[in-house]
Amino acid sequence: MNSNEEIIAKINNFLAEEFEVSLEKIVPGADLKETLDLDSLDYIDLVVVIENNFSFKVKPGDFAHITTFSDFYNYIISRVNSKALV
Repeated sequence: MNSNEEIIAKINNFLAEEFEVSLEKIVPGADLKETLDLDSLDYIDLVVVIENNFSFKVKPGDFAHITTFSDFYNYIISRVNSKALV
């Protein structure tokens, strides 16, 4: 099982690569949408990258309450941990 720090590092690395953003800009309190310059198509890419990296399905509406990178980390960590319990 991955530790939370390992999961966050993995998230940061794929976000930096996929969305061509420097790792220095990816910090817990930063706005996810603004920092990554996400539009509706980018969200589809983001879902695919999450599903490929963490092997769980993202449901419509999962992003409704995600504003910051911290929210995003917590979402993925909780999904990874809940998947490990199944």
